Amino acid sequence: MKRIVVLVSGDGSNLQALIDACQQGRINARLSAVFSNKASAYALERAQTAGIPAQSLSPSAFADREAFDLALAADIDAYQPDLLVLAGYMRILSPAFVKRYAGRMLNIHPSLLPKYPGLNTHQKAIDNQDSEHGTSVHFVTQELDGGPVILQAKVPVFDEDSAEDLSERVQTQEHNIYPLVVSWFVDGRLILRDDCAVLDGKVLPAQGYAAD
Repeated sequence: MKRIVVLVSGDGSNLQALIDACQQGRINARLSAVFSNKASAYALERAQTAGIPAQSLSPSAFADREAFDLALAADIDAYQPDLLVLAGYMRILSPAFVKRYAGRMLNIHPSLLPKYPGLNTHQKAIDNQDSEHGTSVHFVTQELDGGPVILQAKVPVFDEDSAEDLSERVQTQEHNIYPLVVSWFVDGRLILRDDCAVLDGKVLPAQGYAAD
């Protein structure tokens, strides 16, 4: 059975969706470990409740980003993961870290990429009076939130929406699509090839998979 390591920084609702999907057999893999850059992250409690090894590393204990990422990678590699999943991991990764896990690292970002990389995506969608917003699962590359998109889910934006309202609506979709994409990867259907996401042997378009 393939092994997954998850990186988190906060509440861990996407981690919980992955835990549930593994327990229900929708993902044919084992969550081997969870790591966080914040000891206070509630996601660590979710992992421990599920019996998954969980630990935090404090960035302040290291000289720089590269040193932190090197130590984190050493801890990750002890679990020999087939896939590294970023689930609300709020740190920019060093180039060496990205290269180390190239082709086997996924991220979920709360916007319809390439719109709104970075932070505060929900407020940006509201401020720009967008009629739709959403979330994207993508392979991680050197470009921040810029790797090939695998799957997106859209939600409507209503006039009365707050950023919190929109975040809730987007998270509901995230909990559906992230486990699905992870299952594609562990089942061998999804790969990164020549900087393109490839599903079932077919190169996905810029916006990712779209049902016929």
